[in-house]
Amino acid sequence: MVSITLSIPAEVKQKMEQFPEMNWSGFVRVAILSKVKQLSWKEEMLEKLELEKEFDAKALEIGDKIKEGMWKRYRKKGW
Repeated sequence: MVSITLSIPAEVKQKMEQFPEMNWSGFVRVAILSKVKQLSWKEEMLEKLELEKEFDAKALEIGDKIKEGMWKRYRKKGW
């Protein structure tokens, strides 16, 4: 496991020391892991949304071509 160092104000450190039963390192580790998972999920959803936008655009393009072809066919029939 990799170690990191963070800086906090002295007054925060003093308040943290009032709760010696608290595993601050474990708390920060869980908070970081949670945020990383949240951001990873968000990034994955944005990528899927972008793919969906491309799919929707292609579907609309195909739909427009079909409509155009149908109009041409109906005009030839004199509708």
